[in-house]
Amino acid sequence: MNSPAATPAVVLSAPAQPLEAVRVCLVAITRHGAAQAAQLARDVPQAHVCTAAKFASAFEGLPNTVRAYEGALRDEIAPLFAAYDQLVFFVSLGAVVRLIAPVLKSKDEDPGVTVVDDAGQFVIPVLSGHVGGANDWSERIAALIGATPVLTTASDVGKTIPVDILGRHLGWRVEAPKINITRVSAHVVNGEPIAVVQEAGRRDWWNRPTPLPANIACFDRLADVDLAHYRAVLWVTHAPVPPEQWQALDERLVVYRPPLEGAAA
Repeated sequence: MNSPAATPAVVLSAPAQPLEAVRVCLVAITRHGAAQAAQLARDVPQAHVCTAAKFASAFEGLPNTVRAYEGALRDEIAPLFAAYDQLVFFVSLGAVVRLIAPVLKSKDEDPGVTVVDDAGQFVIPVLSGHVGGANDWSERIAALIGATPVLTTASDVGKTIPVDILGRHLGWRVEAPKINITRVSAHVVNGEPIAVVQEAGRRDWWNRPTPLPANIACFDRLADVDLAHYRAVLWVTHAPVPPEQWQALDERLVVYRPPLEGAAA
């Protein structure tokens, strides 16, 4: 059993950053890629640019900070991972996978990584789609350049609850052992019965254009939930969760902490 004494509840995600606070870098290594990146840079003036020095002229006259490197792009990857929240590559997907592989740590630490194809038709989140925000940024970029975002995360494709970031845009923090996040996410995307118990926070947490999936049932109190029927419980509350509650819902419970009343979301 997943005992809190052995595996204490931990905060797995923080509230979303304001858009202007996100550290973004556009990366280009070819003439065509630099031209595409320059077009996007005009619409995202806070973004920095990392480009091969011989193509740096594509960014002349733009307000973006530009790093023009002379060596190999592989030497730039570790510093980019350390310095930015979002990396947008105008580089082939296969090349990006090989470049970033040596520096990967975990989805809680790695930046969001997105690839724009050479024709500018598709925007593909490659790494840290949910927690790192690459899915959101892929959709933003696609809207700016008239491309199609290619999302492969199960909760996005299935138009259901993203357990690891639910309510993050409202300032909620998720609290649970990591194994709970994994188990509950699987129950959600597999369409199993899920109870959402909301005792606190704003009610407009469902921000998809589609209806809430039929396997999700909403309650105002945990006492109203038939725990034998539901495979998982998403509990939005300010109340402390005692160890015996974590034990009773062994790997089936995820808790969300909205901002206290009057606090900024």
